Amino acid sequence: MEIERINENTVKFYISYVDIEDRGFEREEIWYNRERSEQLFWQMMEEVNYKEDFNVEGPLWIQVQALEKGLEIIVTKAQLSKNGETLELPLDDGKTVGAVNEKVENMLEEKFGKSPQQDEDQDEEDYFWMISSFKEFEDVIQWSHNFSDVKEHMKQELYAHQEKYFIYLEFPEDADESRQEDLISRVLEFSEDTDMSYHVLSEYGNKIMEGNVCEQVRNYFPL
Repeated sequence: MEIERINENTVKFYISYVDIEDRGFEREEIWYNRERSEQLFWQMMEEVNYKEDFNVEGPLWIQVQALEKGLEIIVTKAQLSKNGETLELPLDDGKTVGAVNEKVENMLEEKFGKSPQQDEDQDEEDYFWMISSFKEFEDVIQWSHNFSDVKEHMKQELYAHQEKYFIYLEFPEDADESRQEDLISRVLEFSEDTDMSYHVLSEYGNKIMEGNVCEQVRNYFPL
C-alpha cells in the first residue's frame, strides 16, 4: 500500500486489488459486503496511523476513487461545528470549509461503516486481548517463567518486529475482571504497553511462536 501524507489533516493512499486479495479480501466484497469493506478500511487506517502517525479518532471525510488496478482513497479529519450539529473540513490556513451534512455522513457510513470505536451499538467482544513489547528476549524468558503457574487457556502469539519482541494475548472468556487485571500486571512486569495494532504486527512482524508460547519458551530456555 502506498501512502502520501498531504498535510496535518489529510492523507492519501493507494491500494492495489492484488494487495487487497493478499489481505484476504475479494474484490466483489469491497463493493457489496459492508462488513468486509469496513474491516478492510479500518485495517488500512491502522496501517496509515502506524506509518504516518495519523490518528483516526473522530469524524472523517472520505473520498474513494476506483482505478483500473486498485483504489485511491483520500481521508481528511473533519471537526464538529460550534453548534455540534454538522461536520466541517479544515483547510491548511486553519479555516474550515462547508459543512458535511447528515446525508454525507450516511453516505460514508453506508460505504465503509463506522469505526469499532465509533459504533455505540456494536456488541462488546466476548474476549479481552492485549499486545505488549519486550526490549530483550531475556525479558520474554523471565516472563514465561513468571507465567508457569497460569492454568487458563489463552491464545498466545510471539512476534519479532523492529528490534523488539511483541506478545499478543487473548484472555479467556470466563476470566473475571480482577483475574484479567492480575494477568495483565504480571505481563507488564517484564514488558511495556504499546499502541501497536494486531493488523500491523501480523502483517509486518515475524511470528516466532504461537500456541502456548510461555510453555515453549520455558522448554527451550529453562532457568
